[in-house]
Amino acid sequence: MDAINQFLVDLLGPFGALYLVGGLGLLLIVVTLPFFLRREVDPIDKLKANAQNTAGSEKKDRLRLSGGKIDKLEKYSNFLEPQNEEEYSAVRLKLLQAGYKSRDAVRFYHFAQFALGILGIILGVIYFMLFKAGGDPTTQQTLMWILGPGGIGYMFPKYWVTKRQQTRQEEIQDGFPDTLDMLLVCVEAGQSMDQAILRVAKEIRTSYPSLADEFEMVANETKAGKDKATVLNDMAERCGVMDISSFVTVLVQSATFGTSIADALRVYASEMRDKRVMRAEEKANKLPTKMTLATMMLTVPPLLIILVGPSVHGITQMGSLGP
Repeated sequence: MDAINQFLVDLLGPFGALYLVGGLGLLLIVVTLPFFLRREVDPIDKLKANAQNTAGSEKKDRLRLSGGKIDKLEKYSNFLEPQNEEEYSAVRLKLLQAGYKSRDAVRFYHFAQFALGILGIILGVIYFMLFKAGGDPTTQQTLMWILGPGGIGYMFPKYWVTKRQQTRQEEIQDGFPDTLDMLLVCVEAGQSMDQAILRVAKEIRTSYPSLADEFEMVANETKAGKDKATVLNDMAERCGVMDISSFVTVLVQSATFGTSIADALRVYASEMRDKRVMRAEEKANKLPTKMTLATMMLTVPPLLIILVGPSVHGITQMGSLGP
């Protein structure tokens, strides 16, 4: 690598490696971008376009409601969305579990990765040119300072979505036992399950907004006429929490076999309370183990200084006095 770096310096000057990396990056972008942006017209899209042309007023209404943003991004969908159906579904599900329910969430997610990656490379080049180029860096250092920020920018949206997903799932898991108790009270008071879900969603809005959003979506989809089992299974998939999946199974089986929903909620709510206590005890039992290293680092060095310090000082003084 040093020989290659020296050759580039002799050929292109002190910034030979930087010129080579930048040129290759621009060449790859210029070569691949037309292929990504090129999109063949689907015959079904032609039929839809003809239908939209015959209904101009309806088209204006749809554009007014959507703000025209969807059509502007549609031509870049081959570049901004995974073409593999499984990959697209996995990203879509992860964004739903993180709380991003927009239809264009996958498109914006990949656009953020692409834009932040390019921005990171630009910032890396600027930083390298201003502070590192004069110190005769090696090829590895050059690539690290230029491509490193780009990689960080590209991975940041994934890290952000993962943290949002974990935070949202923890919030749903923590608030679910209290929600079950409120559902049980509403059902035993004579309300139907749909009314109880809507009432509980309003009550828990302040403490657990993510769970309230899911319950409101269940209530609205049920009012729209969607099958209740499908609505509940969709909620379990959006939440990604095992407790919600078990709760949905309990409700579906209760409705299928005609058993009392109040009895099922009472038993399951008791189990969820016990499970929450067990999770708290588990965290408490893990705490001493996690504190061991910190305790040793904060306790052992001062103890050694107190016990060994005077002896070391005395030995040093005796050595300085001589025989």
